[in-house]
Amino acid sequence: MNLGNEYLKVVQERFNNVKDLGDKTMRQLSDEEIHWSLNEASNSVAIIVKHVSGNMMSRWSDFLTSDGEKSDRNRDGEFEDDISSKQELIRAWEKGWNTLFETLKALGEQDLLKSVYIRGESHSVLEAIERQMAHYAYHVGQIVYIGKQLKGENWETLSIPKGKSEEHLQKMLKKNS
Repeated sequence: MNLGNEYLKVVQERFNNVKDLGDKTMRQLSDEEIHWSLNEASNSVAIIVKHVSGNMMSRWSDFLTSDGEKSDRNRDGEFEDDISSKQELIRAWEKGWNTLFETLKALGEQDLLKSVYIRGESHSVLEAIERQMAHYAYHVGQIVYIGKQLKGENWETLSIPKGKSEEHLQKMLKKNS
């Protein structure tokens, strides 16, 4: 087994898992619900998606050859809720993730210790990947939390339902034996 290539495979699976949580949450939300926020200091799902997509486009475009904070990125504009529909939201979401996954697929073990820059700060490729994993998981967690609050009793759980841990464990043990 090649450790670098195994890492790249695993990290792509983890990014896919994080994306899947966001996908499943957004499918449960209406056009109106994607714009809900608790207060002025809070972000709606639409704003979070716009920010994550903008970050992905900036960080993962020309990943090995240019600073991850692109000059044409308007980060402050990412926090303006001007997404007009859930369809537009999904397009932005997919554009960001597609950019990330295309870049990750193009990387090889030989790239993991190369230096890349984010806002002029040097990171190994491995470090930059982990930095973005934490950032996206944080924001997808916010999306899921907002979705759970909005849907209440109508929320379709994304993981093991409460009170079903033992049942799930037995199912997994049986499946993997």
